[in-house]
Amino acid sequence: MTESEPEDTRTLKQKVLHELREWAVTLLIFIPAFYMFSFLIYEQRVIPSESMVPNLQVGDRVAVNKFAYGYSRYSLPWGAWRLIPQGEGRVLGGKPDRGDVAVFMHPHTDRVMIKRIIGLPGDRVQMVNEQLYLNGEPIDREFVRSVTYRPHDFRGTIGDKSWLSHQWQQGPSQIRSLDNTPVFDVPEGHYLFIGDNRDNSEDGRSVTGHCPVGDDGVIDEAGCELAPGVSAERASVGFVPAENLIGRADTVLLSTYSCARADADPCMKKRLWRGL
Repeated sequence: MTESEPEDTRTLKQKVLHELREWAVTLLIFIPAFYMFSFLIYEQRVIPSESMVPNLQVGDRVAVNKFAYGYSRYSLPWGAWRLIPQGEGRVLGGKPDRGDVAVFMHPHTDRVMIKRIIGLPGDRVQMVNEQLYLNGEPIDREFVRSVTYRPHDFRGTIGDKSWLSHQWQQGPSQIRSLDNTPVFDVPEGHYLFIGDNRDNSEDGRSVTGHCPVGDDGVIDEAGCELAPGVSAERASVGFVPAENLIGRADTVLLSTYSCARADADPCMKKRLWRGL
């Protein structure tokens, strides 16, 4: 068939083949372009758990800034990082700030996590009687409100970063292991992450993913084998290597959060294109 022939002279088979060729060309262009966008610029992640409540709810679609911290093999989307040999360092690596909400690969498993960066290399972090200490000083904290399924919201502040966190105020007789911790001396090239939902987050405060506590009550090493009886699936994130950073969570694109499902009072408002 020539270009001058009317389209209605084509058979059904010819029309179908023509459409299939058009779709094939479109996909051959779109898929690599979308993959490169997801690798270099932004990718979307869906929040699967309550560890970052109240700032991130289950079902939130979050835009992750891939160029904020540079690139490592874990920057490759769709699990393609498994094809790249394990290495060290990052390309065009930027430095995270304390208080950033970051997406990273769990050091002990193939799970993608999202938590808040509290400890930078060289920082000393500790929980003492439910209060977060950074380099020997309690971080600024003010009471904000009470909600039905978590007694208290507090606003934590480190430098120019401020955020809400959920936390039970239980008193001395009910202090949990994550409310009184060893001192975490963050090694070079690593970060310490903590979830905003303090009583529902298995994060860097838990010793299960760390090296053993020293005689001085300090954990200052990374990369040790897990303790006997602790499986990779049950281990905390420990200290997270810089290579494991995937990107900075910048924006909640949209949310399928349901107040009825969460049974929260006051109701957390649905979000659309809201910065973190």
